[in-house]
Amino acid sequence: MRTLFLSVAAVALFAGPALAQTASPAASPAPAPAPLQIEIPELDRVTADPTCGGRAYLVQQATCVTTTQTNIGPAVDAYSAAFSQQGWLAAGGRENLVVYVKRRETGGCDGFQMMAFADDAQTEGPDAPAWLAFAPIPGDVCATTTPPTPAAPAAANP
Repeated sequence: MRTLFLSVAAVALFAGPALAQTASPAASPAPAPAPLQIEIPELDRVTADPTCGGRAYLVQQATCVTTTQTNIGPAVDAYSAAFSQQGWLAAGGRENLVVYVKRRETGGCDGFQMMAFADDAQTEGPDAPAWLAFAPIPGDVCATTTPPTPAAPAAANP
């Protein structure tokens, strides 16, 4: 196994609005937390791809691997099992995206995401390439924003 360090200070790559962490304008920036330590197992028929399938925007924010479209499902299953053994919980996602979270000893949660993608310019097929990108989600992914409590209605004067 090799160990991957994901910088939590990186920009959220795939996170939807529900996961995006935003700071209030008056808040001062928090110090960058230590990188996440995630062991990504080496799998048969899966290789590291430092180019992320030629997607320059991913190279800056994610670690990518490539395989075939036939092997992408078993690879996702194997990675999910490995992450589960490391204490990561699959907490959500959508088509081609899984979000993982892990409770911090100091409170809150760290998170990262695994996204599957293919080259839209190539014809689909069992031997066509497919990729997985692993990227951190910055901030506390377990934090919830609580809506303001509405003011109590004024008492009616009899």
